[in-house]
Amino acid sequence: MAGADSGVVTPAVLRRAQAAHQRGLRAGAAGHPSAGVRHLRAGLKALGWDEGLPAGAGQLSESHRAFAARLLISLAHLEAEQGRTELGLRLLDAATGITAAADRGILLSQRGLLMLRTGRSSEALRYLDEAVPLLDGYADSTVLARVLLNRGVAHINLGEIRLARADFEWCRRIATTGGSAPRPADRPPDPRALIAAKAAQNLGSCHLMAGDIPAALQQFSLAAESYQVTAPGFLPVVWTDRARALLAVGLANEAAAELDAAIAAFRRQRLDQDLAEAELARSQAALAAGAPALAERMAAAARRRFLRRGNEAFACLAKLALVRARLALAGSPRLIASQALLLADQLRGCGLRDDASMATLTAVRALVRAGQAAEARQHLDTVRRADPARSLEASLLYRLARAELAELDGRHGAMLTELRAGLRLLRARRGRLGSFELQTGVAALGSDIAAAGLRRALDTGSAPLVFAWLERSRAQALRASPVRPPADSHAAEALAELRQLSYLIRTAELHGRRDPVTIGRRAALLREIRQRSWESAGLGPATGPASIGEVGAALAASGQTLAAILAGAGRLYAVVLRAGSVRLVGLGDYAIAAEAARRLNADLDTLAGSRLRAGFDAVISDSVRHQASVLTNEVIAPLRSALGDDGLVIVPAGPLAGVPWSVLPDLRSRPVTVCPSASSWLTAWRRQHDGAAGAPPAGPPLVVAGPDLGHADAEAGAIADLYPGCRPLLGDAATVQATLSGLDGAALGHLAAHGQHDQENFLFSRLELADGPLMAYDIQQLQQAPRQVILSACDVGRTVVRPGDEVLGFTAALLHIGTPTVVASVARVRDETAVRLMTAYHRGLAHGTRPARALAEAARAEPFSPFVCFGAG
Repeated sequence: MAGADSGVVTPAVLRRAQAAHQRGLRAGAAGHPSAGVRHLRAGLKALGWDEGLPAGAGQLSESHRAFAARLLISLAHLEAEQGRTELGLRLLDAATGITAAADRGILLSQRGLLMLRTGRSSEALRYLDEAVPLLDGYADSTVLARVLLNRGVAHINLGEIRLARADFEWCRRIATTGGSAPRPADRPPDPRALIAAKAAQNLGSCHLMAGDIPAALQQFSLAAESYQVTAPGFLPVVWTDRARALLAVGLANEAAAELDAAIAAFRRQRLDQDLAEAELARSQAALAAGAPALAERMAAAARRRFLRRGNEAFACLAKLALVRARLALAGSPRLIASQALLLADQLRGCGLRDDASMATLTAVRALVRAGQAAEARQHLDTVRRADPARSLEASLLYRLARAELAELDGRHGAMLTELRAGLRLLRARRGRLGSFELQTGVAALGSDIAAAGLRRALDTGSAPLVFAWLERSRAQALRASPVRPPADSHAAEALAELRQLSYLIRTAELHGRRDPVTIGRRAALLREIRQRSWESAGLGPATGPASIGEVGAALAASGQTLAAILAGAGRLYAVVLRAGSVRLVGLGDYAIAAEAARRLNADLDTLAGSRLRAGFDAVISDSVRHQASVLTNEVIAPLRSALGDDGLVIVPAGPLAGVPWSVLPDLRSRPVTVCPSASSWLTAWRRQHDGAAGAPPAGPPLVVAGPDLGHADAEAGAIADLYPGCRPLLGDAATVQATLSGLDGAALGHLAAHGQHDQENFLFSRLELADGPLMAYDIQQLQQAPRQVILSACDVGRTVVRPGDEVLGFTAALLHIGTPTVVASVARVRDETAVRLMTAYHRGLAHGTRPARALAEAARAEPFSPFVCFGAG
């Protein structure tokens, strides 16, 4: 046996072993298990321990043997964390015979933890239940707190959220009792703070499972803030949990970014179980984002890892993700069904009832594809009878599977009933969310349901049914009550710093410099503010969709026709409401129209450039006309007989949301209004109508000119001259705060400034003002929405369109808070064009002309105007 001479453990040797133990615990707690293993093995070596010899070799005294047992218990955990679970169990076996009576609870709890980390939650609970009373009153209360953490996780895995929450709250009370003094820089972090952070994180998981996403994200933020100070190595675990929360509200791409960062960190830390769990979640994110091949690869990698660890339960979860990816890849439905049904039995055996239902429902959908209605119905009845506390994802899949089976049986009314029920579930989830971004993301969860309903409605050829389904499934977030983001000192400081950094970055760019440090800090602040915005709770369910009768009456009163465009099976269609009639009209090819829309905006951007080569201007102009002609042929020409010659409200589909419609010859002099849905148009029209629409704005408008924009001052001055008493904000007076104060409840606001649409973070689409950017995020802080806003700025009229035709951008932010009408450019615009067009537009407004008509008249002399009237018109 290696060790001290003659096998005698001196006090100095014991002190070295104790110090090694503490170093190992600290390394493991900080998320560095491989370093912890080295320290613990050094402690065992100092004691003369040899794994090859029996524990009772007689070389150690009873007290020293008890300490060797504690080293072995700690070592077992860290070895298991790196995927060596069987070694961990052998180390616990070796410790069993030499563990002191007072430490028996620790041994039981560690065995429970290893069971937990290998997916045997029921077995883990037995050990942990036995350990808790033994450790209640233990000298070091943090030991009990850790066991409560683990028992809470076992309860979560078994779906016992109430019991889990009780354990985490008990744990947090222990960890926070009496608090702790500030830690000197040279002292290790207080383990109580780390335990409290873990309790917060796990409470977040409880909220997540209960469907309260804002509360879950709040707890994850609290945990992350603590980990940043106490143990940065644990941050990737929070990223993984936050990704799961984002998946629960349809933000698959955002979840993927969190998981990619977590996976890279877990690989560096050699945390095998956490890595496999992150890979499993990444597979789910890929499937949600429409990348089933990537989902299949990530699920397979996670499954291999779980199997190496002996974690059968998690291996089954990974296999379920694999099977669902193969169903999306149109694999053999019979094979997929048999695999899914086998998995359902295995998952039920592991106590994972909700996941077992997901597996059975996957099998049902595969059987429906194989035309096996009777067998599909039998297994669907099994899910119905079990009636577990299904998650939202499982509940939506249940409704979709029932709908697909009803369609196979020819019960089309029942099919639509099931699909409507699924959308009601999404409406309830949306009502719990305060963030506009999360509200729009939820639509992605029901994309299959919405698509199935729309397809069935189109198959009937019924215009009223297609209209009803469109309004039920499109732009739902605009029907939710707006919620102001949390206002606190921390948020205010972050916003102030963000504006200052943005100002410095822009100033540097104007002088040809680039500061990577400042840019990096700004990116971090953008992430922080965005994540904070997700934590707002909702105000309850949104209003219901508008009926054909309501929309038709408002259209008749306003003298307009509405054309709601949609896509199906590669074609475009339109539901046209006019003069009490409703028609379904077939249009052209979806792909051709979408490509023409993209090229049209790109050409307009190029045309607005300041340095075009000689002759190139004419080439681009010809291309603009050609793309306008293509759009006319595919979208407008089939509608000519249905539209009449009055005002037109267009509800676009997908990429058509950014079309500058006045560029199309048929619509050049016609008042055109664009809105994401008929319901949102009706809401905006009623707001504007209630505000005496058609009358000149009461009082002088707010007119703002941003910096570094050559035409802005001239444009602001010309517009201000049209309104008696109007004093524009120019130069240093055009600050963010002055602009927001002027917009709050304003009848009319005109903002001429550099603009930038942020494709990835629409909340940070912005206008550059004297002291920094005014962002879409800031718009949500207004107490009262302005009645009309004109964004005379490049880019900020652009949008991001998510599933469910949920439109995001600066314009959408204004519509969401209740601004009835927004005029904005969907492409770049030349300075002189902006001045002429906007001056003419305001001249019409000042004479009482409605916004859409005033814009049409102003654009009559500007054939390539990129300005669009959104909202009420």
